[in-house]
Amino acid sequence: MTQSAAAQKPPATPRRLDPEDAQIALAEVQERLRRQQLVADLVHRQEEGDAKATLVEDLVHRQHEAELKTLLDGLHPADIAFILESLPKDERQAIWKLVSPEHDADVLLEVEDWVRESLIEAMDRQDLVAATGNMDADELADLAPDLPPDVVAEVQKGLTEEERAQLLEAMGYPEDSVGAIMDFEMVRVREDVTLEVVLRYLRRLHELPDHTDQIFVVDRQDKLQGILPLSRLLVSEPETEVRAVMNSDFLALNPLDSDADAAGAFERYDLVSAPVMDDQGRLIGRVTIADVVDVMREDSQEQALSRAGLQEEDIFAPVSTALRNRAPWLLFNLCTAATASFVASQFEGTVSQIVILAFLMSIVAGIGGNSGNQTMTLIIRALAMGRITGRNLWQLVKRELFVTLLVGLCGSLVAALFAWVISHSISIALVMMAAMICNMLVGASVGVLVPMLRARFGKDPAMGSSVLLTFATDSLGFFIFLGLATLFLL
Repeated sequence: MTQSAAAQKPPATPRRLDPEDAQIALAEVQERLRRQQLVADLVHRQEEGDAKATLVEDLVHRQHEAELKTLLDGLHPADIAFILESLPKDERQAIWKLVSPEHDADVLLEVEDWVRESLIEAMDRQDLVAATGNMDADELADLAPDLPPDVVAEVQKGLTEEERAQLLEAMGYPEDSVGAIMDFEMVRVREDVTLEVVLRYLRRLHELPDHTDQIFVVDRQDKLQGILPLSRLLVSEPETEVRAVMNSDFLALNPLDSDADAAGAFERYDLVSAPVMDDQGRLIGRVTIADVVDVMREDSQEQALSRAGLQEEDIFAPVSTALRNRAPWLLFNLCTAATASFVASQFEGTVSQIVILAFLMSIVAGIGGNSGNQTMTLIIRALAMGRITGRNLWQLVKRELFVTLLVGLCGSLVAALFAWVISHSISIALVMMAAMICNMLVGASVGVLVPMLRARFGKDPAMGSSVLLTFATDSLGFFIFLGLATLFLL
């Protein structure tokens, strides 16, 4: 490049990462929507049929729409998706109509499932076909369950035979499998060509597939022979054959492997991409770090919701939908709380004689629950990472109980001192100390057993775990504390 050409080139304008950018854009969108609604309310207060007021409303409405469209056009599709997820349904639909058609496909892929359904409902058939017509097979497979069947059929007509086969293959794998998240864009070469030939081939491509850090070496039957890292391709002599520099020792995934297992492998081996092979050893796709990050994020969100007994829902969903989602576990929690109260009521005589126990027993239950929650969190994470086996299970249980015992001894000394200060009774302090240690051990035991048993029977280990833990530590905590008080204080 000549000096004059370089001088005419505009300076680079890097976009710096700022998590608040999307929130600022959301605030601007909400403010413009508020102003638009304010104008509409003022116009409606005018005399009915006032043509001038109606004209003013129409002009202001168009101005606000133009400002919103300009704002949206300058945002990344991921930021637009964030804004749509953060708005009530009516406002979401209004903003969605202003999104540029060229961003429709990217936004649909970025938004959460519960938002995507409402966006697709608001689009007519032609818009859906236009938005999905240029998608890759793996991307279309992600959206296919939410799309009307006639739209999927129409889009399939525009695919090549190879793309149609890839789409059907991707749609045939279970939702949480590697096959469901793999993509089909990758670079393949033969082992008997030189690196110079490979470089010439790469130059003919418009661009490399995203997250390409290695080239896959296959034979004529598409069986994977090895991988050629781009770093090795660039530093090796051009006359060298691929077979001389490729890696024959590599990690490959099966399309039926769990996507969580694949995410664990990426984390463990610091992978950027990994090939996917069928049972015959043929290369059928690849998984990239972008796919894995999505899996990790979704698993993390599902686990956080599951522990509270919730399923993913639109935060602006109708009340009836929220009730169906939340009521079952809340009712179960009500039953567990009633059980704990019933246990406490059986020691009414003890509490009536030693009133201070009523103030102390909540501490025993609370600390037991917190201790069990720590253990349960560790167990659920270890299960998700595949670190718990039949051989190390008992060792893990003993370790958790021992750690809980030591922590309980330290914490119970503080609790006993507090009980003595407010009651001036050594006996109450000792009962407090013993009850706290016992209930913390109960919490640790439940924290291990509940996730393990649910995983053993193929259930989500985190689902409702906190509710079950609270039930155990409250009921048994009250029983242990008040029972010891009845035995040793009366």
